[in-house]
Amino acid sequence: MDILAKLFGTAEKVRIMRLFLFNNDVVFDLDTVASRTLVSPAKARIEISTLQKIGLLKGKSLSRTIERKRGKKVTLHKERVSGWVLNPAFKYIQQLQSFLINISPVKGNEILKKVGKIGKLRLVITAGVFIQNWESRLDLLVVCDGLKKGALDRTIRNLEAEMGKEIRYSAFETGEFQYRLGMYDKLIRDVLDYPHETVLDKLGVSTQKTTE
Repeated sequence: MDILAKLFGTAEKVRIMRLFLFNNDVVFDLDTVASRTLVSPAKARIEISTLQKIGLLKGKSLSRTIERKRGKKVTLHKERVSGWVLNPAFKYIQQLQSFLINISPVKGNEILKKVGKIGKLRLVITAGVFIQNWESRLDLLVVCDGLKKGALDRTIRNLEAEMGKEIRYSAFETGEFQYRLGMYDKLIRDVLDYPHETVLDKLGVSTQKTTE
């Protein structure tokens, strides 16, 4: 991400660009952009304004459902709010998408650092968005001892902010994973039998045969 930040100005701008480039038909309001990219609303507004000025984004309103409370009564109301969407007329969209796809902001040891807090890692495999294989069922498979659900949720959220896309993942305790592996669980086989990268393997999974 450091290289991209130097090329494009700030890491926050790169995150916002990824969000719109990889969700090209989705209209995002300011709150959603800030939440999805983990960028403050004030900073997000500045970066969005810059991207709108160069023509990468265009303004488009959207409908949002909000809750209103009056005493114990809660009612739902729809309101129109300002938002933004990728501008299909911007002539460098394909080049930017290709560039940002091929330069993943999170690889190898960086992934290990990010997932290292969820438990004692035993196996980490990346696929899908991390290796530009859009047919994969999962982007990330993690096996560990002492899985911490809260830490896992925070880690996935951070990865999604970096990547600009929702991360399809599965995380298992070692015992459950080995049981599923022995039973030829379809989800696990769909990861192991198709293109993927083994970032960490303390279970010897990468040396096992992939057929029954």
